Amino acid sequence: MVLKKLGLCIMFVFVLSLAGCWDNKDINHRTMPVVLGITKNQEEYKLFLQVPQAARGQVRTTIVRETGSTINQIIDKMSANLESNVDLLHAKVIIVDRSLAEEGMKDLISGFMRSRDVPSKALMVISQNDIEELFTALENQEHSEETVLLDFFEKNAGWNPQIPITRVWHVYHSIHSYTKDVSIAMISKGEDSLCEFVGGAVIKNGKMVDMIDSDETLLYNAFNDESNQGKIEVMNEGSVMILGNRMNHDSKIVDGRPYFHSELRLNVMVLETKEDASREEIRKALTALLLERYDKMFSKIQSSEADILGIGQYFRKELSREKLKNWRSKYYPKLVFTQDIKINIQNEGNLRMPADEGS
Repeated sequence: MVLKKLGLCIMFVFVLSLAGCWDNKDINHRTMPVVLGITKNQEEYKLFLQVPQAARGQVRTTIVRETGSTINQIIDKMSANLESNVDLLHAKVIIVDRSLAEEGMKDLISGFMRSRDVPSKALMVISQNDIEELFTALENQEHSEETVLLDFFEKNAGWNPQIPITRVWHVYHSIHSYTKDVSIAMISKGEDSLCEFVGGAVIKNGKMVDMIDSDETLLYNAFNDESNQGKIEVMNEGSVMILGNRMNHDSKIVDGRPYFHSELRLNVMVLETKEDASREEIRKALTALLLERYDKMFSKIQSSEADILGIGQYFRKELSREKLKNWRSKYYPKLVFTQDIKINIQNEGNLRMPADEGS
């Protein structure tokens, strides 16, 4: 009798385990969009999905549009109207309309993280133009591929050092951080290409409060230890290509006022010179150019009380957690920020610089 009961229990366990995959769907019955576009009109969201479809040995793009009061409601409506279930777990890029970003993305990002329907590592992008125009242009391309927008941000494809790489979890972390904000890449519909990079949106607590240009996003990436290798800087004295960069920081508080010193070290190669400019002239010109850009960028983000450089995190030893809660409003506006830039001309190509003629 005991063995019979034990056997029934074992059989019951096996039956439960066999029922564990009841909601799995075959991959052929799932629609897996690569790019999501989101805009908002009053209280309704409008969602755009770029869905790859294979036909006659080629991958073509289909754009699916739907509206609703929540993203989950929209996905349910799309799944009901399509022949397959919509699966967002393979989404790579999320494009948000600028008007929605300026209104605030806190609820949107929190919903993504709670539901886990959208991968937290998906790239965040903000569209400068009407998002409808961008997806219409994508749909009307004769040979549009599903990776066009993704390749724009891939480091082994079309990415450039001035384009910030910001993911869903970065934005979510900044919303709940006292000392860290982010910048999100902004694109617009290009005249000769699908899209073009126009700068970086300054995001504070999930809301767009300002914008920095492409020269300033280059410094933003350098500050966050993103490699600037390959970026070409052009000056009156000539042009150089950046081979590598490194940052060092120092922070202190004096009489209740925060001071922050940053040092940027650049290794560059001279590509061309004008009017026999010497190595020292090129070094001074590049240093002055970058310092001017740093001052302009920091004045802009400090006035917006948006700490996209994450400077407040360097004061966690000097300030208690309770004081850091007021970092953006109390300490950050009176922060004294100083910057040093050290230029090392590593490679001068096949030409000798004028300053070296006597050596």
